[in-house]
Amino acid sequence: MDIDLIEHIKTWGAPAGILAGGLIIGLLAERIVRPLLVKAAKKANLEYLAMFAQSLKRMLLLWGILAGFSGALSSMPLKESLLEFLQNLPKVFFLFSLTVVLARLAIGSLGIHAKKAKGDATTISLFSNITKLIVYILGFLVILQSLGISITPILTALGVGGLAVALALQETLSNLFAGLHIIAAKQVKPGDYVRLETGEEGYVTDVTWRNTSIRAIPNNMVIVPNAKLASTIITNYHQPAKEMNLYIPVGVHYSSDLEHVERVTLEVAEEVLREIQGARPDSETTVRFYEFGGSSINLRIKMEVEEYFAHYLVTHEFIKRLHRRYDQEGIVIPFPLRTLHIPDSPEITVRLRNGDDRDIT
Repeated sequence: MDIDLIEHIKTWGAPAGILAGGLIIGLLAERIVRPLLVKAAKKANLEYLAMFAQSLKRMLLLWGILAGFSGALSSMPLKESLLEFLQNLPKVFFLFSLTVVLARLAIGSLGIHAKKAKGDATTISLFSNITKLIVYILGFLVILQSLGISITPILTALGVGGLAVALALQETLSNLFAGLHIIAAKQVKPGDYVRLETGEEGYVTDVTWRNTSIRAIPNNMVIVPNAKLASTIITNYHQPAKEMNLYIPVGVHYSSDLEHVERVTLEVAEEVLREIQGARPDSETTVRFYEFGGSSINLRIKMEVEEYFAHYLVTHEFIKRLHRRYDQEGIVIPFPLRTLHIPDSPEITVRLRNGDDRDIT
């Protein structure tokens, strides 16, 4: 065997072996240890441990490679300047990967908190983006500091530049702080069904740093700037609870037996509550007569539905069933009528729309 080849093997064999060992350890940790940890944490219902294990995705492999590379450098016959440069690479990559892990942990914690607070897994983009931005900025500053670069001038420049940016982006910052106010006040959050003063309505899907997204019933997306949303009048149909009362008016003929009308109406309402999805069968239903109308005695039926959108189907079914039942029971829903009392006179003057007077005999 060639002597030079043997020397090269002796020189680079150990570093290559160390690097390969780090790669193998990283692969084992990534492919075996981490999935087992995720599975065990989910089985034990340990959300934070499962989130921590998931945040390490692909990082254990990277850390194994970086560890092997750092160990290999110690046995490489390299120039001091090149060796110093290469030794900084694992440090930079490790700090950056650690920053990524911390950002994942912070966002995952927000998601778990949101799930416990709202009963769903919706994470607000505004908080997620701000959290990622803060973590990445801190990580960048730590990397610079580890490389011996003073961050004091950078912080000074950021302070002066921040003032200029604030003046240039007044509208954007206004939307940002309005979004923070909307979230902090908890008056509107993702999943709520809202109606704005201007008439737009739908489910809130997200609150970003600039605007709030509302999914309307026709499956269109309404985008509202946060500053405008914070200053408008909003009806939130999911606050303080999703359940809501549904009032349906109806009128019956003056000759109707009101006791009979009340009993039949209650039976139909209770039947709808039991059988129609979205209604609350355990809720109290009431029928109240409230007005002597121009052509009918008017009553109002109160039922409860699970959430705002359910009232469409419940109202639809109730009107159909009530109309059919009234027809079976002989209860009349009168047409709007007006009775004209005309005095006994051989001649009546009628003023037409064009202003002409004509005599009708």
